[in-house]
Amino acid sequence: MPAPVLSPPLTARLVRLVSIAEACSWVGLLVGMVVKYLVVFDDIGVRVFGPIHGALFVAYVAVALLAARVLRWDLRTTVLALVASIPPLATLWFERWARRTGRLAAAQESSGSASAR
Repeated sequence: MPAPVLSPPLTARLVRLVSIAEACSWVGLLVGMVVKYLVVFDDIGVRVFGPIHGALFVAYVAVALLAARVLRWDLRTTVLALVASIPPLATLWFERWARRTGRLAAAQESSGSASAR
């Protein structure tokens, strides 16, 4: 089996970064929709945050699939990561849950052993 393209610590950091970015883009899109439909009736917020959120959504799905391979997640964890991309802010919950339950622990252990050398 070929070596993973990304190290586990880098993959874990990427999961965190993209999870936060995707959640922030969700908030931006939701604010844009409130402005469009309730406040000003102008779609500038949706035109700005719609494509940003779309790109970050796709990036999150790609990073989740990459992390599943690099961090050797089981099917349940992988499906949970993918499902978390749908509800607003659920990517933040997933990242915290994955870190707390050790799904990202391989990344922490690898970085710890690398610094000990």
